[in-house]
Amino acid sequence: MDVRLVPLLITLGVSAVYSGSHSLRYYYTAVSDKAFGLPEFSTVGYVDDVQVNRYSSDTGRDEPLTQWLKEKLGTEYWEGQTQISKATEPVFKHNVKTAMDRFNQTSGTHSFQWMYGCELREDNSIRGFYQYGYDGREFIALDTERWVYVTTVREAQLTEQKWNSPEVNQPEIDKNYLQNLCIEGLKRYLSYGRAELERRVHPHVRISDHQSDDATELRCHAYGFYPREIDVKWVKNGRADVHSEAAKEILPNPDGSYQLRVTAEITPSEGDSYACHVEHSSLKEKLIVVWPGPNKDGNNMGIIIAIAVVAVVVIVAAVVGFVIYKKRDKKAYKKTASSETASNESADSVKA
Repeated sequence: MDVRLVPLLITLGVSAVYSGSHSLRYYYTAVSDKAFGLPEFSTVGYVDDVQVNRYSSDTGRDEPLTQWLKEKLGTEYWEGQTQISKATEPVFKHNVKTAMDRFNQTSGTHSFQWMYGCELREDNSIRGFYQYGYDGREFIALDTERWVYVTTVREAQLTEQKWNSPEVNQPEIDKNYLQNLCIEGLKRYLSYGRAELERRVHPHVRISDHQSDDATELRCHAYGFYPREIDVKWVKNGRADVHSEAAKEILPNPDGSYQLRVTAEITPSEGDSYACHVEHSSLKEKLIVVWPGPNKDGNNMGIIIAIAVVAVVVIVAAVVGFVIYKKRDKKAYKKTASSETASNESADSVKA
């Protein structure tokens, strides 16, 4: 069966005005044992790239991780969230065991994760997602074009049948959450933490090269920027994009900013010019750094020929969240699987 994980895309009227796109994501993780030092059950929430809350079975507490959430939501609220997380914990532990049974596994370390959330785009459209997986592989997901749960693995077929049945009708429950409650929660968080979430920090750029017998590797390193979205590429003679074989992975820094290195292998010819082009929301113009040509020691520094005007920057320390689920597609949110007993009520309660 061809499974299409089509994101929800509808247009809603939004009274408030937000800069750029914003997202609210939650990750739930349960493991069969603590072989790797992980808690048996944990949850984390993100607004954009900022981790805002967490729960761990080791601590037994749901707690805020940003000052603006601590100020806006008091002790009573977080005590209520703790009780919800504690009630959800045995459900997820059971789901790990259920998934192990489905795959005929009686031992070993196994993980079960769930990711759900929504995105409010700059044009006021929204996107939502519910995705599940098991041991780092996709298990079942909500198709938000047809509003049914779909799977490509035999072991998830019982879950698919039950969730889509008229008696359970899980897609309709999740549809209501994505279209209403999730977006309301996201907008509320944005109003609480606007200074941090909408800050803009411009990238610093350094280029270098590495010479070999028959080719030259160009390296463009952009670092210290926020928010995460950025476009970095090598351009030949001001027109043609230079293909990069290496994956363009944006990595977090300890201070909450990000970095990215883009490499390209070339064979320089006389008259050719190469430059690194950088586009980011903190810049009013494209930043272009020219490669000055081969250098034997490999420490060439580029010449900046177009300095973009930087927007006002508010530097606020951000908490760097840990990655719970590996991504097969950098643009798609992934998450690990739940069994047929997973409860959406507890998840909805966690989303403030």
